[in-house]
Amino acid sequence: MREDGMDGADWSRRRLVGLLARTAAAAAALPAAACGGPAGTQAPAAAPTAPRASSGASGRARGASGRRPLLLGTYTSAEGGGRGIGLAEYDPATGRITGSGLLAEVDDPSYLAVHPDGRTLYAVNEREDGAVTAVRLSDHRVLGSRSTGGAAPCHLSVHPGGRWLFSANYGSGSVAVHPVDASGALGERTGLVTHATPPPGPGQRGPHAHQVVTAPDGAHVLAVDLGTDTVYTYRLDEGAGTLVEVSRARTRPGAGPRHLAFHPGGRHAYVANEVDNTVAVCAYDPGTGRLAVGEPQSTGAPPGGGTGANYPAQILVTSDGAYAFLANRGHDSVTRYAVEAEGARLRLLGAVPVGGDFPRQIAFSPDGGLLFAANQRSGTVSTFRVSAGDGGLRRTGEPFASPVAVCALPL
Repeated sequence: MREDGMDGADWSRRRLVGLLARTAAAAAALPAAACGGPAGTQAPAAAPTAPRASSGASGRARGASGRRPLLLGTYTSAEGGGRGIGLAEYDPATGRITGSGLLAEVDDPSYLAVHPDGRTLYAVNEREDGAVTAVRLSDHRVLGSRSTGGAAPCHLSVHPGGRWLFSANYGSGSVAVHPVDASGALGERTGLVTHATPPPGPGQRGPHAHQVVTAPDGAHVLAVDLGTDTVYTYRLDEGAGTLVEVSRARTRPGAGPRHLAFHPGGRHAYVANEVDNTVAVCAYDPGTGRLAVGEPQSTGAPPGGGTGANYPAQILVTSDGAYAFLANRGHDSVTRYAVEAEGARLRLLGAVPVGGDFPRQIAFSPDGGLLFAANQRSGTVSTFRVSAGDGGLRRTGEPFASPVAVCALPL
């Protein structure tokens, strides 16, 4: 027991609370962050003329010092799962993760995103009766939950303007819109669109919305649906908080698109196809919101050979547009690509072992110097140093234990 009456666990929790409050205050003017980085929330930028050091998915400069918060998503209903949104801290210089606490008791918070002002965290409640929950970061207060109008929401993102929250209902194949008030709390749902057409792809029984993100142009919202092999583009009515479909892009039948990430130039995106173990480069027209899906290519993680099936999960692009990274579940690796031709081409560079089992999600640190991988089946978070020279990944130490780790969000 310490002289101030706190035991070690209490002192650690208070330290994390203080760190989180300071981080939230300092982040007030910074871009939004989400598990896997703010795909589609970056302002368009010119593609680099030559590869350079990654500054991270958020586009913030290198040079962060001192320990920073790491928020952790889990399945509370799974055997051995967590009690809610976990809270740890990491060292940007070494990548070492320490501490173990609880931000808030939230049911099945499997995906997390932070408001652009850095003060509020949002989590899906991936249950049959789906919901989204807001948590104030400075004092861990739960600001309330709202129904998504669908089943098993598995992804959410905040519009860059900060007024709207989007969520993807995997179980019912729908996308919901909620207003965000000045305090960061959520209002009642203003929009819900269901992917009723086209019909499900091979082996699917219905639509499965897996991701919803805002395009770099800010006017269009894209929803990736694994069940219908389709990426839907919507135009956001910022007055009403509703989505109006403007186009659809079909992958090849049975591809099972899961996640996409935009190139910072704003004219290309990359889709990870879960079912057929491929990625595809897509051309994007910011004027119309139309996406054109290119030919499938290798993930660098072939099935077979003792590895079993591979299921690509999350894909990220460095903020300078030089490299892309893909999490491979089954093969348990992270693939690295060089991004060429101003975003129009991916060149496979290789894959490195993730050091865990079933990496469901990956995310950059705010300065881009680290990459975190949440390994669901091993209940661990792996950390890699991202090379400033060639985008290479080097694991920084032993993985950090976190129950049923399905999302790691470094702040």
